Amino acid sequence: GDLFHELFGSKPHEVSNISPEKFHAGDLHEGQFGKTGSVLCWHYTVGGKKSVMKHIVEIDGENKLVRFESIEGDLLNDYKSLITSCHVIPKGEVTSVKWIFEFEKMHDDGPYPSK
Repeated sequence: GDLFHELFGSKPHEVSNISPEKFHAGDLHEGQFGKTGSVLCWHYTVGGKKSVMKHIVEIDGENKLVRFESIEGDLLNDYKSLITSCHVIPKGEVTSVKWIFEFEKMHDDGPYPSK
């Protein structure tokens, strides 16, 4: 669990080493890796389409929560807001990771984020 939180919280640029077919780069655009308020730029592929998304990062080390608020990118053509959170939840010897997607569609008949 700690490694997962560290990867997305402090070393997102290494995600492309783990899943290069989906994540091509996690570049620091502003601030410092591992610091709340930093801006990351993700280059990724979804549904066969290469895309780019810029996020403001919020990190809660005590609760092992990393939150990415989308501020610019291809997906914001369909959504007014899009926030992705990764929460590591330790329970005894087992650790789970909970992904949360909060979004507001641009139009009522717009797509749901499903991939």
